[in-house]
Amino acid sequence: MERIYATGKRKTAVARVWIIPNGEGKVIVNDKPFTEYFKDHIVAEDVIYAPFRVTGLLGKFDVMCTVCGGGKSAQAEAIRHGIARALVNYNPELKPILKKAGYITRDPREKERKKYGLRGARRGQQYSKR
Repeated sequence: MERIYATGKRKTAVARVWIIPNGEGKVIVNDKPFTEYFKDHIVAEDVIYAPFRVTGLLGKFDVMCTVCGGGKSAQAEAIRHGIARALVNYNPELKPILKKAGYITRDPREKERKKYGLRGARRGQQYSKR
């Protein structure tokens, strides 16, 4: 049984993803079914299955992944990124389809650090006239 590996990232979430061809469409996240892992996150299913829907391969692969860091939304998008990259490793002809959908490119947006003298990354002190 051949497994294809890829890493997906989003914000501070990192997902290590293995896809297994000729599967039934099961997704296991951190040794739990993804519906149990993302039980409070409504759109996780749409996000995770998106690369399979775009390429027409829904239900043809099993997915095993470990994910850490970030929140649930960032973790789901990191898994999507990893699945897309693994599909390209499996079949390079899928790359233009996935790239057009925006699933190959890593989203580079990160949280900006807080600077000294400010309340947040950019917000300054509140002005008091009296």
